[in-house]
Parts: sequence; C-alpha cells; structure tokens
Amino acid sequence: MREIWLVASLEFDFSMPFVFGVSGLALVFAAGLVLWILRQDAGTQRMREISDAIQTGAEAYLNRQYRTISVIAIAFAIILALVIRDPTNSWLGVQTAGGFLLGAVCSNLAGYVAMYISVRSNVRTASAVLSGLDRALKIAFRGGMVFGLAVVSMSLVGISALYLLFGDPRLSVGFGFGASFAALFAQLGGGIYTKAADMSADLVGKVEAGIPEDDPRNPAVVADLVGDNVGDIAGRGADLFESITGENIGAMILGYGLVVGLGFSNSWIVFPVVVRGFGLIAAIVGMFFVYARKNSDPFMALTRGLVVTAVIAAAAFYFLTDYMLNSPSMFYAALVGIVAAVLVAFITNYYTSYTKRSVQEVARAAESGPAPGIATGLSVGMESSGLFILVIGGAILISYGLGGGVQALAGHGTPAQVQMGIYATAIATMGMLSVTPMILAMDGFGPITDNAGGIVEMSGIPEEARAISDKMDAAGNTTKALTKGYGVASAALSAFLLFSAFLEVAALKGVDLAKPEVFVGGFVGAMLIFVFSALAVRAVGRTSAEMIKEVRRQFHEIPGLIQGSAKPDYSKCIDISTKSALKNMIAPSLLIVIAPVVVGLVLGSEAVGALLMIGTVAGVLVALFMNNAGAALDNAKKFIEAGNLGGKGSAAHAAAVIGDTLGDPLKDTAGPSLHVVVKLLNTITLSMAPLFILYALLG
Repeated sequence: MREIWLVASLEFDFSMPFVFGVSGLALVFAAGLVLWILRQDAGTQRMREISDAIQTGAEAYLNRQYRTISVIAIAFAIILALVIRDPTNSWLGVQTAGGFLLGAVCSNLAGYVAMYISVRSNVRTASAVLSGLDRALKIAFRGGMVFGLAVVSMSLVGISALYLLFGDPRLSVGFGFGASFAALFAQLGGGIYTKAADMSADLVGKVEAGIPEDDPRNPAVVADLVGDNVGDIAGRGADLFESITGENIGAMILGYGLVVGLGFSNSWIVFPVVVRGFGLIAAIVGMFFVYARKNSDPFMALTRGLVVTAVIAAAAFYFLTDYMLNSPSMFYAALVGIVAAVLVAFITNYYTSYTKRSVQEVARAAESGPAPGIATGLSVGMESSGLFILVIGGAILISYGLGGGVQALAGHGTPAQVQMGIYATAIATMGMLSVTPMILAMDGFGPITDNAGGIVEMSGIPEEARAISDKMDAAGNTTKALTKGYGVASAALSAFLLFSAFLEVAALKGVDLAKPEVFVGGFVGAMLIFVFSALAVRAVGRTSAEMIKEVRRQFHEIPGLIQGSAKPDYSKCIDISTKSALKNMIAPSLLIVIAPVVVGLVLGSEAVGALLMIGTVAGVLVALFMNNAGAALDNAKKFIEAGNLGGKGSAAHAAAVIGDTLGDPLKDTAGPSLHVVVKLLNTITLSMAPLFILYALLG
C-alpha cells in the first residue's frame, strides 16, 4: 500500500488540488446563489405565513429524523469498528467506521442543505410569478442548483480527503456505506411522510369535500407541502449524494486494480473525481442558459441548460481521457453513458408525460371507473421496463466492448482485457452521472414549484399569475418523473461496477448459481426487494388511514371550516405524518442492512454475490415499474384536471384521483427508496467483504 501511496502523491500536484479547488469554488458559488435568492421579495403577509408553516414543519421533522439516524449510525459505527478485521491492517475496522460516520454526516448534511434552500425558494417563487415567468423560473431553478452543487461538492471533498488520508480507495468503502445508510432512512422516511399527507389531502379534499388540491380549508394541505421538502427534496438530495459517492468509490477501486495488477498510471484511480469536478463547472455554465421568454415553455428552458451541461461534460471527457488515460476508447465509453442518460429521459417522458399516448390511455380508461384506470396505469409501469432495460443493458455491453475489445465481450478476453472492459463500464456510469448537478437542480425545481403553486392558491393570487404558476408546476412534474428514471438508470450502472468491485475485494472469480447456498442467496436478494417494498407501502397506507380520519373529524367538528370562516388545525396532520414516518422507516431499513451480513456470515461471500446480483436485477425492475406506473397514474389525473374528459369534478376525475393515490406510495416512497436499496446492498457487502473472508478462514 505504501508504494501505491508514494505513486499517488506524485500525481496530486494536478488532480487533488483541482478537485478541492473546484469543489470549494462550487460551494462558494452555491452560497452566492443562496444570498441572491434570499434578496428576492418574499411576497405578501399571507404568503409568508404559509411559507413559515412549511419551513417550521420541515425543519422540525428533519431534526427529529436526523437524531434518530444519528443514534442508529453511531451504534453501527461501533459495531463496524469492533467486528471488521484484516490480518494485514489492524486499523481496518476503525477506518471503515470513521468513513461510515463521515458518509452518514455528509448525506444528512446534503439533505439539510436541500431542505434549507427549498423552503426559502418556494415563497419567493410564488411572489415572483406576479412579475412574470422568467424571474419565477430562475428563482426555483437556482434553488435546486444550490443543493445540486453542494451535494456533488461534498461528495468529492469527502472521497478525496479519505483517499489522501489512506492512499487506497478500498479503505473509503465505509464512506459509501454511510452515505447509502443515511440516504435510505432519509428517502424512506420522507417518502412515508409526504405520500401519507398527499393521499389524505386528495381523497378527503378533492373526492369527498370537492375542494381544490391546495385549498387552505384542507387540514392536510400544509403537511403535504412539508412532505414535498422532506421527501422529494431532502430525500432525493441524500439519494443522489450516495449515488455519485458509490459510483466514484467503485470506479476508483477498479482503477486501483489496474494500477496494482497492470502497472497503469495512478491517473486511472483519480480520474473519476477529476472528471466529476469538470461536471461542476459544466453545470455552473449550463445554469446561465436557463431562462424563459414570455409565454415560453419552462421545460424547454430547463432542457436547454441540460443540453449545454452535457455538451461541456462531453468535451471534458474528450480532454481528460486523452490527457490522463491516453485512451480514446474510454471517451466513447463516456459518450455511451451520456447518450444513455438522454435516452432514459426520452423513455421516461414517453411513459409519464400527459401529452403522450400512455398517460392519455390511463385517463381514458378512468372514464369507466377507478379499476380500469388503475389496471391500465399498472400495465404502463410494467411495459416501461422493456425499453429501459434495453438501454441500460446496451450501455453496459457497448462500453464493456469499447474498453476490453470484441474478445472480452465474447468471453474470450485476457484478464487485462476484462479489467479494462469493466473499467469502461465505470466510465460510462461517470458519463451518465456527469450532469448530476443539473439533474439535481431540475429535480429540486419540481417540489419548489409545487410548493409555490400551493402558496399561490392558498394566498388568493389573481388568475393570470396562477396561470404562470400552473405552467411551472406542470414542467416540474415532468422533471420529477425524468429524474426518477435517471436515478434508476444510474443505480443500475453503479450497481454493476460496485458488484465488480465486490468481486475484486472479496477475491471471487464469479458467482456459481448451481451451488445450493449461492442459489438461496439469490432468492434472498429478490425477497428483500419485495418485503422492503411491502413494508414501505404499508406504512403509507397505515399513516394515511389515520390522517384521513383526522381530516374528516376536523371537517365535521370545526364549525365553518368547509365554508372558509374557520381555520383547520394543520399541526395535527403534521404530527401524524412525523411520528409515523420516524416509526415506520426503521424496520425496512434495518432489514436491508442486516440481511446481507447474515447471508455472508452463514452462507459465505459467493452467496452474498448472488444476493447482490439478483437483488439488483429485481430492485431495478420493481423500481422502474413503481416509478413509471405511479407517474402515469398521477399525470392521468393532471390530464383530466387540464380540462380534458370532463375536467375537474367529473366522474373520470374522481376515478383518476383514486388511481393517483394508489400511485403515490409507488412513485414517491417505495420506488425512489429502491434506488438507494440497490446501492446500499452493494456498499454494505463491499464494506463487510473482509469480515466474510476472515469468517470463512476461521470457519
């Protein structure tokens, strides 16, 4: 290890100062955006009252959630320090535990930063719609850009600091494990919170009381708006933080294998973090291309910024693969990842946009009642997996062939060619994730505009201003759906390279499913996906059932509430969501953490490999189904609300609302949480590989 560290230190003259410098500049730029947003007008007194209620609820929930996560994380860190042993490194347990805690802290911080700016951007976006589309668009988008830049920068700083400290990327896996661990709690807990409130507000408000979506008379409406921030913002920030962290660590481990095994330059190790630094620069430049003219489509403005970012990122890959790797084929592997990201966006848009055939079929089916609409929506989710898997599978095969050559792709390559092929898939994943800051900004744009739309409606803003708000909200719904597809695709590609890294660390040549214990390990991997999903969806169902009773109680027991002469008790619904989310996020999360360790200790490393392989396949497919089925059901409702098929208040609308409430826990609770599950299964087993090896030797 000392020899590698000495080689690495010679290359830090360029790589590490660049990474730290760019990350620092990105954080300074993000701070500047925060100051710019805070200087914008915060609107009327009524707007500020609503925004303050959202802010108070979101901060209270996250503080309680992070205290819960911290207690569990500290307990796990102590266990890691005590149980992980390696005869060649007596400090491995302590190093892994330290990285684990740092990863968990950074993941929580990423979520908090995301929430902090979103709850301050929403009211300013709502106020800005009075002055036109461009100002409102920029505030909402730049609010998302703050946490896009912050999340990527913190990941880079953490990984690079640990690499400088240890000199071996394999010792950084604890950081990835900690990031995934905290992200799962954050995404699952936030998802339970937001969807329980959303379902309750929709069913009792829209269907039973016949009032609009964000009507201030609805007791669940503030809890719903709070949920947008703790689920779609804080949870997603933690989700993509661990995505880029896991991908970077996995790619650096594969690069380390090339350095040690084939004598390559240390550039192959540090390349992932350097190229990610250029991604930050690309996103900052792309941000200035996001603007809107009068009556233009906000989604086209966001797309323009994404395209500019992707082009700059591609140019950076062209330069860096030549300068650092001296390998033109790796540039084409990166292009494969970038093209795959674009294709995933198109596929998601096709299956989830209400301007497309799939969603309109769901809406037309809802004219006959809830059951036909739900059945059609579920079928759309299942069908969508076909094109997704073709793109993801094609990206893996093409990039592998570009790196290892035709022989490696045909299964006849030398060990060196195989290693090069696997590293090329890591480069493709880097290509897909090169636009992560921009994707995060687009993802944050959705909940911010959703909150802004709620504040606008609850504040009694004139119709012409609400039209701007509705236009931005529609664009935000599209970006939220697109980023979920992006999250699944990046999870699939990241899981492949993390699986390859696990095989290397665990000293396995492959996974033989013909062995009974290995076959059982594969079954356990698939089972975990379904049991976890069941627990997540059930938690939403239980919480919403309790909240629905509370909303009905207030409508019946508070005189004048439905007439608008009395105010609802918003705090009751917020309290129900908070307590239930914190209670119900623990069991599913611990299941995912504990099961792979038990399988590894009882059945061995190869059985864990099968668990990872089958769990990844099942997790990606189920996540695709849930995300796209839920989005199709949601947007079928929005298609009808836009004035089609009878519009609001029609029988088709009532049926579509019921379908939407079914899709809510799929697309915003279980589905996004499975992105994290897929990567957590990999990072925990990667961290525990030395323990599995030692246990096998002792046994």
